Amino acid sequence: MAKKYFRSFLVTLVFLLTFSTLGTGASAVNQTESKSVPDLANLVGNFNFSSSKTTSVIVELDEPSIVEAKHKGKTQTKANLSKKRNQVKTDVSAAVKSAKVNREYDYVFSGFAVELPANEVPALLAVPGVKAVYPDVTYTVTSVGKGELLAEDEYSPNMFASAPFIGANKAWDAGFTGEGVTVAVIDTGADYTHPDLDQAFGDYKGWDFVDNDNDPQETPKGDPRGEETAHGTHVSGTVAANGVIKGIAPEATLLAYRVLGPGGSGTTENVIAGIERAVQDGADVMNLSLGNSLNDPDYATSIALDWAMAEGVVAVTSNGNSGPANWTVGSPGTSRDAISVGATQLPYNEYKSSITTTGGGSYPSAKVMGFPSDKEILGLNGKEYEFVDVGFGSPAEFAGKDVHGKVALISRGAGIAFVDKALAAKAAGAVAAIIYNNVAGEIVMVPGTVIPTIRTALEDGQKLLAELAKGNNKVTFGIEYDSTVGETMADFSSRGPVNSTWMIKPDVSAPGVNITSTVPTHDPANPHGYASYQGTSMASPHVAGTAALILQANPGWSVQDVKAALMNTTEELKDAKGNVYPHNAQGAGSIRVLDAITTKTLAAPGSHSFGTFLKNKGKQVEKQQYTIKNLSKENKTYSFKVNMGENSNAIKVSTSNNLKVNAGKSQSVNLNVQVDAGKLAQGYYEGTITISDGTATFDVPTILFVQEPDYPRAEYVGVNQLGDGQFEIEGLFPGGAESVELFVYLSNTAGAPVRYLGDIAVYEDVAPGYTTFAWDGKIAVGVNGIPNGFKLPAGNYYNVYAYATYKGQSDLAGVNFLLK
Repeated sequence: MAKKYFRSFLVTLVFLLTFSTLGTGASAVNQTESKSVPDLANLVGNFNFSSSKTTSVIVELDEPSIVEAKHKGKTQTKANLSKKRNQVKTDVSAAVKSAKVNREYDYVFSGFAVELPANEVPALLAVPGVKAVYPDVTYTVTSVGKGELLAEDEYSPNMFASAPFIGANKAWDAGFTGEGVTVAVIDTGADYTHPDLDQAFGDYKGWDFVDNDNDPQETPKGDPRGEETAHGTHVSGTVAANGVIKGIAPEATLLAYRVLGPGGSGTTENVIAGIERAVQDGADVMNLSLGNSLNDPDYATSIALDWAMAEGVVAVTSNGNSGPANWTVGSPGTSRDAISVGATQLPYNEYKSSITTTGGGSYPSAKVMGFPSDKEILGLNGKEYEFVDVGFGSPAEFAGKDVHGKVALISRGAGIAFVDKALAAKAAGAVAAIIYNNVAGEIVMVPGTVIPTIRTALEDGQKLLAELAKGNNKVTFGIEYDSTVGETMADFSSRGPVNSTWMIKPDVSAPGVNITSTVPTHDPANPHGYASYQGTSMASPHVAGTAALILQANPGWSVQDVKAALMNTTEELKDAKGNVYPHNAQGAGSIRVLDAITTKTLAAPGSHSFGTFLKNKGKQVEKQQYTIKNLSKENKTYSFKVNMGENSNAIKVSTSNNLKVNAGKSQSVNLNVQVDAGKLAQGYYEGTITISDGTATFDVPTILFVQEPDYPRAEYVGVNQLGDGQFEIEGLFPGGAESVELFVYLSNTAGAPVRYLGDIAVYEDVAPGYTTFAWDGKIAVGVNGIPNGFKLPAGNYYNVYAYATYKGQSDLAGVNFLLK
């Protein structure tokens, strides 16, 4: 998988070597000796070799890290590793004169970070001692929106409903509070002075990799480098707050590692450093509520996390907030060993809604999008309010408009999240919001908006604008209770599978919507800061805190035991219509704390991927293995049932049955899967292995793929404005593309739908990975009255899309940008 991204460069290298040999004259053809292609390091991930911009990469060495060597029975010292690393650094400087080495690693990862022009990255691959080169990708916090700071009369211990919902209070009653367990929060830092957190931090607080000191405090207000942060403090409170708010493991010890700076952004370079330091500082659990949107295993981070797990540290990561479509999981949620967590919404009430405007105008598509409380959504019922058009709902568009005590009418679009539109409306004084679609179709529900929010279709949005233009500027709401929905997956929660490893992700799920926790106030006179956030960032620390409770209760358990306990004891989740969520949405299910602590059987790994089945005719057989561990004091006999649903006639899974496992012992179980690919369409197929000891049962998810997996053919599009009317359009095509069509829409015509303008260009045989297309800002083939060659005027928002086709599948990726 890794080398396919390097294929085009390797072909070029072979051609150049051949050409240089032939170029020595006719006699060269008869020579018996020929120069072989040198062994090159692996190039893992996606790189833009057509760019000369400075980039940063992570270099992994052949020489093993201290932890890797230890677990492979080899001897390794810091001095020896430093010597080997220094030699490679010298050789890198010789190969790329402008290379600048930054952070260096030796404990759970062997290598260093280096800056150099992107088009010179291939030069690193022939440097002796280099094992692999990885992208130094950008990570951001995985919360949705900016959250809402709560007033003093708006919070109480009872607001932290998620802890008792998953059973943390039952664990506390049983005597498990996380005492003696250390949890590392690798994030934006933490406000260790917060009254609910100060007891969790000792004299040593952790480390700041942004400022390179031992004070991992959050980015404060007014920092000239960028926006203040509060994310790591919120995560820390979910893990171990013990005051007004009570975290999952209220007596655990915390360490904070600031790897994300102002605005909550950082890179692999600091994330790996934080992982290394946390392991060396003696953490038992680490939480990484951060990520990026690329479904591509970031193997540098993955390797560090894998060896951290091998060293006995339970690594927990967020799964990302790009759902609900498949293949949206982002790194490090794509890691192989770390526990990846999806976000759920706690049970909530659903309401029917209607809106009418002055003169009796009705809007049949109106539905409730979200609300902060039952009281507030019901408070709209029968009330009439003035409504105001605020465009896309950016803070700038609210400026100068009086929406205090009124309803904000907002268009979907401009790259602004729904929750941020609602947040801006509340900040401007609006009592509610109506968000209308800017394309055909229905807007998804977004539970937990900070003000009551109604969603409508495009047609009704345009009708509202038309009524407003006529002076009919009042809207009346009708709200009534409809039903109660149980715990469900949050729509924003990213879904698997993982590209290239084809693993099920997330592993488990936990509450992540409207989670109230600690935040800094930066005011010593008023230190009690609390806010409601949502995202997989909020789900992950629920699992990290639960891992701390499990380790306190079972100090002899391995990290794989902890992961298996979490996965084997989950609650299966269903959507609002009663349909069970796929494994790639919920993982094994929603965690239940006390069940995980007290389970008497462990099956590891907690999920299986049988990979891809490429045989067109006949049957193909693949094997997997897992381990059953009997933790009880009695001998047990286990039975197994495999359900592949309606595809069971073409997919046969055989495994042991009536397996006897003695008390306190483990036994391996073989899985054989036989696939008759001729009976199945291309795609992926999920199944469930149900394990029973005669009394208790639990499920192990499994997945397999037939033919080319249906991963997105276009994963990312970006536009770089170079000046002088010139642009670069950058696209990521994981498997390459037989064709890529680039086209553009106008996206910000006030009160009007998005408008298709025409095609930019069509490209054939696009290589795997990143590709950059030059663009002069003109429409090559215009439509809807746009002439060919029309140059787009500045000052507007545009959507540029790439439509990629590969092996019978076509997918779309796009970006919204302001043309300056």
